[in-house]
Amino acid sequence: MRVAILDPFSGIAGDMTLGALVDVGLDADWLRALPSRLGLEGVTVRIEQVKRSSVACTKVDFDIPPQPHSRGIHEIRDLVAKASVPDTVRVRADAAFLAIATAEGEIHGIAPDRVHLHEVGAVDAILDVVGSVWGFELLGVERVFCGPISVGDGTVKTAHGSLPVPAPATLKLLEGVEIRPGPEGSGELVTPSGAALIKVLSSGPAPASFTPLASGFGAGTKEFRGRPNALRIVLAETVAANGVRVEHLVQLATDIDDMDGEALAALAERLRNDGALDVVLLATMMKKGRPGTRVEVLATRELADRLEEVLFAQSSSIGVRRAIVERHALPRAVHTVHALDHDIRVKVVTLPTGERRAKPEHEDVARVATETGRPLREVAASARAAGERLLEERVP
Repeated sequence: MRVAILDPFSGIAGDMTLGALVDVGLDADWLRALPSRLGLEGVTVRIEQVKRSSVACTKVDFDIPPQPHSRGIHEIRDLVAKASVPDTVRVRADAAFLAIATAEGEIHGIAPDRVHLHEVGAVDAILDVVGSVWGFELLGVERVFCGPISVGDGTVKTAHGSLPVPAPATLKLLEGVEIRPGPEGSGELVTPSGAALIKVLSSGPAPASFTPLASGFGAGTKEFRGRPNALRIVLAETVAANGVRVEHLVQLATDIDDMDGEALAALAERLRNDGALDVVLLATMMKKGRPGTRVEVLATRELADRLEEVLFAQSSSIGVRRAIVERHALPRAVHTVHALDHDIRVKVVTLPTGERRAKPEHEDVARVATETGRPLREVAASARAAGERLLEERVP
């Protein structure tokens, strides 16, 4: 599995992330064309090689003409929704903007939809977030990991006055992430867009072992004596020793004792439809001996917040537990076989021993049984036989 490991030893910002992505192979011309893809006319991208304390880095800057007004978060999300970007990019970018609005809203006591970014900052945020999320995808990155983040020290001047570093909204975005103060005298090192990228992209700390493929540095604007102000990104491959795929996911769990079985089944189906990787309903014993149901949801980090909202909105839960879990998954591939004159998908998995097995997709088997009037077991047996023939052909 190809992964990216962020090394924010001097903090992280959106432009630093973009610079590091270009430094490890992202097409610079693609980045230069990004503003027009997003309908941000008149914005140009400057990409240059610079040094930060003798380390060669890539620096990305945006030249932004005067903007007519500040942009509300809802305007930014609408702009991205209408742009020609892949759905996976749109979902993660939307999650990042919503995270920024939620954090800012909580700090200033206003609703997220009332949060506005000033003229230039709004354009910066759009390009930083969409460009970074899309850039990782273009480089084939399946998971992003992040080391401890240096957040700086002192205070920072904002539109709301002088605030401690990290700024309150930035710190809220970094909740649950390992951070460390300093280095001394560095000021602010993490921007809201940088923190939002960590929140929606990072699957947690770097794996214990990996094979580096490429590394690069994205330069920050400040220059410090004796140390580089840059973000390092390492592209790597990570596979467990037995060939099993290692994934870092979010597990959400809540216990419920006042919903009936039909409502719980509908809740589980809604969570699956909204992107949950797995939903399990478990019988449990709650306070005062009351029988209840534990709802456990497995999700990618970028969808965890959305699924938590579904749990609160669609169930009677008043609290959700959250944990980062490591899932070991067998390598798998989906193929299509022909059985009983119908196409049926077959999932092929590879065991650590190298042995492979094939299993027909139940939905396809049920569909063919309905269309042909044949018993489900007969269709399943025919599909399994076709899957076995597929394995004998040594398909990948």
